[in-house]
Amino acid sequence: MSQPKRAPGGFPVVGVVGGGQLARMMQGPAVELGLQLSVLAESDMAAAALVVPSSPVGEHTDLDTVRAFAEHCDVVTFDHEHVPPEVLEALEADGVALHPTRAALRFAQDKLAMRDRLTALGIACPRWARATTADEVAAFGDEVGWPIIAKTPRGGYDGKGVAVAASADDLADWLARVGEPGPLADGLLLEEKVDFVRELAVLIARSPSGQAAAWPVVETVQTDGICTEVLAPAPALDPDLASVATEAALRIAGELGVTGVLAVEMFELRPGKGAQAAYVVNELAMRPHNSGHWSMDGAVTGQFEQHLRAVLDLPLGDPRTRAPWTVMANVLGGDLPEHEELYSAYRHIMARDPGAKVHVYGKGVRPGRKIGHVNVSSSDLDDARDRAGHAADYLRGVITE
Repeated sequence: MSQPKRAPGGFPVVGVVGGGQLARMMQGPAVELGLQLSVLAESDMAAAALVVPSSPVGEHTDLDTVRAFAEHCDVVTFDHEHVPPEVLEALEADGVALHPTRAALRFAQDKLAMRDRLTALGIACPRWARATTADEVAAFGDEVGWPIIAKTPRGGYDGKGVAVAASADDLADWLARVGEPGPLADGLLLEEKVDFVRELAVLIARSPSGQAAAWPVVETVQTDGICTEVLAPAPALDPDLASVATEAALRIAGELGVTGVLAVEMFELRPGKGAQAAYVVNELAMRPHNSGHWSMDGAVTGQFEQHLRAVLDLPLGDPRTRAPWTVMANVLGGDLPEHEELYSAYRHIMARDPGAKVHVYGKGVRPGRKIGHVNVSSSDLDDARDRAGHAADYLRGVITE
């Protein structure tokens, strides 16, 4: 496997397992920090491989391949959470500095382990249970009320691996696969269907020495299980709730030993429903996250720079906002073949709105696929939402003017 070139001056090489857009967006900050990136990419056309000179191709599931890659890196971090635990264990036995560690990543890879640990810590969660049989599903649904939410403990993302069930019969296909190798080996995660006001996210960065920094709490807008818009900071959020949610995220990062960026996705609860907290934690992600893309242009220190600082145990940067409001709009692949060519639309958006920051991922267009995002900062929230949404829709081909 080819070795990354080392820059003069003793600056380290950060290895990233996975060649998606998250690894790609680390490259700009790495250059600005004087660091070298090396990416283990799925193909030579992966999003990160197009912009990172050292991008050997290999499978993240193959121990020999990951070992050979890590040998030439000072620290190794991740574009995704899908590296098998046995591979992570072998790397740590080799003395590779992994950030986050295998012990921390377990709680991002296994939702049952995550729910069990957060509950033990007293962190507010939806009512939940593990189920392996139809009777257990029925008992849980009868207890908390139908419909319920079912999740595969491993491997789900962007709405995949999540189902709404009105009865145990709706989960018959999943129950039939319980115990087989794969995402349902240990059973299903069942959760009550939470009556919530909106979805929030708290983004934290934590270094191995324990320094931590938090960005403002944001609101995330979901469409069909995919985040389509982020409002930073979350509009009209009660300051006490913002403080409590941030404190909870910082505590999770510390108790789980997270290093790097941690995204804590939450539901803001409706008042008067007998809930013990004004939020419950929905999901955890231990890497830069879609809910933090706004920070690339809207914060003094964006999440990709902060992640690199954190995994190298460098002093963390200032997470404060640069403007009263920043809105991120995701660009999802459109349905029209003519919009496979994005460059002309990209040029149009730049001319129409010089203040819009367009980030494209170098990925082929496919319906529903995240191919980029647009950030707009403004002193007016409605203005930022309109401009970011217009630019994203134009890139998708939904509008043509």
